[in-house]
Amino acid sequence: MSKYINQYLLEVEEIAKKIDKIEINKVVERLVKLKKEKGRLFFLGVGGSAGNCSHAVNDFRKIAQIESYTPVDNVSELTARTNDEGWETIFSNWLEISNLNSKDVVFIFSVGGGNTEKNVSVNIVKAIDYCLKTKSDVVGIVSRDGGHTAQNAIACVKIPVISNNTITPHAEAWQAVIWHLIVTDPRIISYSNKWESIEKK
Repeated sequence: MSKYINQYLLEVEEIAKKIDKIEINKVVERLVKLKKEKGRLFFLGVGGSAGNCSHAVNDFRKIAQIESYTPVDNVSELTARTNDEGWETIFSNWLEISNLNSKDVVFIFSVGGGNTEKNVSVNIVKAIDYCLKTKSDVVGIVSRDGGHTAQNAIACVKIPVISNNTITPHAEAWQAVIWHLIVTDPRIISYSNKWESIEKK
């Protein structure tokens, strides 16, 4: 048996034990309010987290019946904005055109949460700053110290760092674990997934 396989899965087990369930519940409660008020849910992330955003939009639209979007699904607009306006404002300018308002929630998927000083995910930082300007709530699933997301979100789930060698894979994998938990929470879910509905017959 590979030592790395065993170590990695032990880290998964440790994260499951240490993750902050209170913060997860805070995200659920905010999305319950969002759903009741018919607000919109916007997912932001870059790299692997961007792929998670696309998947999450599908789940929250279909399973939870929450109007959800992500700018990363429109590669033409994303690259045009990057080319014409710069990478740092791709999300904030997109949110402005989307008429972001106080009924909406912006959901951040990020490893570090954004950090201007270290010049990491500055586009997420600027998006969060725009959320503050429009009085839109921010929630997030991040890792490390959570960066700008943790500093400004009303609820932020931080994936515990068990090893400095596996921060990113655990952060991005656990984004999926947590959003799947949230979207299938009885307070959020509207429609059963296909296999679950088949098994009930």
